Amino acid sequence: MTNDTASRIIASPVGPIHLNEQGGALTLVRLIGSQSAKVDLGGDSTATLRQAERQLDEYFRGRRRTFDLTLRPQGTPFQRAVWNALAQIDFGTTRSYGDIARSLGQPSAARAIGGAVGANPLAIVVPCHRVLAGNGRLTGFSGGDGIPTKVSLLTLEGIEFRP
Repeated sequence: MTNDTASRIIASPVGPIHLNEQGGALTLVRLIGSQSAKVDLGGDSTATLRQAERQLDEYFRGRRRTFDLTLRPQGTPFQRAVWNALAQIDFGTTRSYGDIARSLGQPSAARAIGGAVGANPLAIVVPCHRVLAGNGRLTGFSGGDGIPTKVSLLTLEGIEFRP
């Protein structure tokens, strides 16, 4: 791994997205949101960032359901375990915080799971938007413009939810 880092901000239907890579691996996909101060699109143009931008564009156009990118999220072992569980949620499906807690052998850890989901540094690519409350209701969303961004992503995937 090298320490070379690169960063780019791209446009998307849910607002600007900040991409960051280090040593050829994606380390950040952050939904900026329309309420942020004006951001300038563009930045570095590396093979990794161009590939991420292309795959995100395909996702938003309905032409991609999975991502094929080298990822290197930074987090605690617990967070990384949660993010690995998120990565297993298929396009168009959802899981609850409790489902994820049980899958990790920690059935009483739903709140801690929520914290790790909220800290996900690779939005969309590691699909934290596919996590709903146990009753199918929307819960908070830390990316972009919050719940409206989550609604847009769920709608794009044809996922039904309760407001």
